[in-house]
Amino acid sequence: MSDIIDPPPVPSEAEAPSAEARQWALFAHLSALAGILIPFGNILGPLIIWQIKKAEMPFVDDQGKEALNFQITVAIAMIVSMILMLVLIGVVLMFLVGIAALAFTIIAAIKANEGQYYRYPFTLRLVK
Repeated sequence: MSDIIDPPPVPSEAEAPSAEARQWALFAHLSALAGILIPFGNILGPLIIWQIKKAEMPFVDDQGKEALNFQITVAIAMIVSMILMLVLIGVVLMFLVGIAALAFTIIAAIKANEGQYYRYPFTLRLVK
């Protein structure tokens, strides 16, 4: 179980990511905002960018997986919140999860644009 919750070790930063890699990593994080308009767009956006760029850019591979894992965790939390709406706490929980997801996504995008390897808190790391 600890493999799922514990973050993987951060890769060596011996070589800084290129400007293009930083930009694609930024897009991988921000593409999750597609979920505002498209159902499950928060998962599809990072998944598509990660699949396209993972072979050619190690930084995008790492950050794309991180964004995807976080968005899967957010989707699970939202489903649990919907179920908990039956006992009224789900409304508050859904609001809090949404605000936290937006804030952490923006922080991750800024860090990725700076070339830093970012790890989302409270993330189930299901995609390795």
